[in-house]
Amino acid sequence: MKISVVIPVCNEADNVGPLALEIQAALAASGPFEIIFIDDGSTDATVATVIATRSQVPEIRLLRHSRQCGQSSAVHTGVREARAEWIVTLDGDGQNDPADIPALLSALSASEQQAPGERPGKLRLVMGNRTTRKDTWLRRISSRVANGVRGRMLNDGTPDTGCGIKLFHRGTFLDLPRFNHMHRFLPALFQRAGSKVISVPVHHRPRTRGVSKYGLRNRLFVGITDLFGVMWLIRRKPAQVDVTEQ
Repeated sequence: MKISVVIPVCNEADNVGPLALEIQAALAASGPFEIIFIDDGSTDATVATVIATRSQVPEIRLLRHSRQCGQSSAVHTGVREARAEWIVTLDGDGQNDPADIPALLSALSASEQQAPGERPGKLRLVMGNRTTRKDTWLRRISSRVANGVRGRMLNDGTPDTGCGIKLFHRGTFLDLPRFNHMHRFLPALFQRAGSKVISVPVHHRPRTRGVSKYGLRNRLFVGITDLFGVMWLIRRKPAQVDVTEQ
């Protein structure tokens, strides 16, 4: 298995089928892959639709939470159960374009072809950067404010930390400190672990089906406490030492 695509979903019955078909088309030439949907307490036909779509997309796996736990928990469940070394995540609302996945993979391949001395640390996270947002004005403003505050306080050098499409190393992710909403701070957390992080431009599409689960309260204000928590983690980063056996 080369790539595991992890998609947390909650009440996205209208989106999961088309999204799975787009992922299948985008990765057809990229070697073996799997598509993992994590259902986080849906009350609509999301689960039934994912199961029905398996007849067209046999790469699909379905994991279900017994109760709603949130996006970060759903991502962690999918990564933990994934079979590949490298993970691609996408939002379940269809706004991330699966056709951008090969660009993330190409950025990783280009980094791996560099000489070890040419880069600080190994590339372990490739972030998407939504250069043209297709959201409401309120979501655009709240994301711009959140990205600006995070960038200044964490100095992670990432223009769009909230972008749902990203590629990262499974083992490195599972070693990160785990907490609710951690998916919003992955660049800073990967850098804390000594990994290199880069961003590549990706497309962004308007939501055409279903209803958004996020608003100003749970997208902007909730992250303030988490931001100070991540700053605390960075300040208390364990010292890196080389160990030799004699």
